[in-house]
Amino acid sequence: MKVLLLQIISILLLLSTSPAGSKSDSPSLKEIFKDDFMIGAALNRRQFSEEDPRAMPIINAHFNSITPENQLKWMYVHPSPDKYDFAGSDRYVEFGEKHGMYIIGHTLVWHRQTPDWVFEDGNGKLASREMLLNRLRDHIHTVVGRYKGRIKGWDVVNEAIEANGTMRQSKWMKIIGEDYVAKAFEFAHEADPDAQLYYNDYSLENEPKRSGAIQLIKKLQAGGIRVAAVGLQGHDKLNWPTMEEQDATIAAFAKLGIKVNITELDIDVLPPVSEDAGPSLKLTPELQGKLNPFAASLPETIQKEQAKRYGELFGVYLKYRDVIDRITFWGVTDGDTWLNNWPVRGRTNYPLLFDRDGKPKLAFDAVVNAGLNAKR
Repeated sequence: MKVLLLQIISILLLLSTSPAGSKSDSPSLKEIFKDDFMIGAALNRRQFSEEDPRAMPIINAHFNSITPENQLKWMYVHPSPDKYDFAGSDRYVEFGEKHGMYIIGHTLVWHRQTPDWVFEDGNGKLASREMLLNRLRDHIHTVVGRYKGRIKGWDVVNEAIEANGTMRQSKWMKIIGEDYVAKAFEFAHEADPDAQLYYNDYSLENEPKRSGAIQLIKKLQAGGIRVAAVGLQGHDKLNWPTMEEQDATIAAFAKLGIKVNITELDIDVLPPVSEDAGPSLKLTPELQGKLNPFAASLPETIQKEQAKRYGELFGVYLKYRDVIDRITFWGVTDGDTWLNNWPVRGRTNYPLLFDRDGKPKLAFDAVVNAGLNAKR
């Protein structure tokens, strides 16, 4: 009885003193879930440079882990063969250290946002396997080595699996072969033996792709490659994944003896558009109503639907609190989200917990309630 009373008092104090955005009487996410998992956010350059006054109170109040949206991707940190640019990534790491954050590196190997020169021999032809492996080793040793002991976890390989579960036929795959994944993990471990190394991907809640990722990780494990965790990106919809799919996915990877992190969480509320068709579409007056229906504001009915989804998801995450180390939202406020421009540029989306003014939404309340209810 005494322990229960102390827990109730602690929750009441938390509700009365912890800040959230501009609501000083709202609880802090990192405090609510401090005994469960870290709560993270992906930051853009203005944010980790402390130039975004709207985002800074939210970041400081709610998050104890950070991921760079873009700054450590190859095209930014290694734009040409003889040039590394660490100005932005240094600032990112310094920000995390200043604020006591658990710092994530994203990402070392990806088929996107990698310059063409990486895959070429200097004469416009494809690089050889040996040349590309040497470039991969140099890049990983240089980048990971620079932040050894400071960046605690790395998304080593990002999105290597197709929807049907086969290996994506990226240039990494075509030139090096399937073992490029193992080589990337080997190089990262050499550069920082103490860093947590992750495989990161989206839509692993879909069984064919999940099965492919499981087979990949099993092969890595059989080869002596240590994968600390799989990252489920969590770019979710109002009607996907089902809670059964989410539960089954976490359970399946947990059986491999690894952690499962939610690494890029948001809930898209707009009508779906094919990724292939999206970039070529323009928001003509005829398409505005169909593809951008909430340009002025998000109806309360959709806000409630989104909040319900967030609450349900966190219910599943809390069930697996012993498996999950970190939940990271892909952005800070709705105004920052990549989904305003993907796959159709110029749309107005609302996928996060804080609105464009930095104020907590109904979705924020749902996540808080899920955390508090789990303590009762």
